[in-house]
Amino acid sequence: MPKNTAKVAVSLPDALYQAVEKARRRTGKARSTVVQEALRGWLRHEVQAELVREYEAGYRARPEDASEIEAALGTATALLRDDEDW
Repeated sequence: MPKNTAKVAVSLPDALYQAVEKARRRTGKARSTVVQEALRGWLRHEVQAELVREYEAGYRARPEDASEIEAALGTATALLRDDEDW
């Protein structure tokens, strides 16, 4: 066990606990490893969600204007027209 660790007690609904235990035993992972992986995944999700919120706020503050939309459509049209695989 790493030097700097904290023990945490959590309560889980029985069905969730049983499902986690079944998957954990099947993979051979330690319970602590499973919880750590789950929390790391949750933290990644939270960071991604914050980036999306920031992007959306920026877009609401400054949406594209008509010339930017026209430029994007022109580029997309040219790319699709020039692609021989279509």
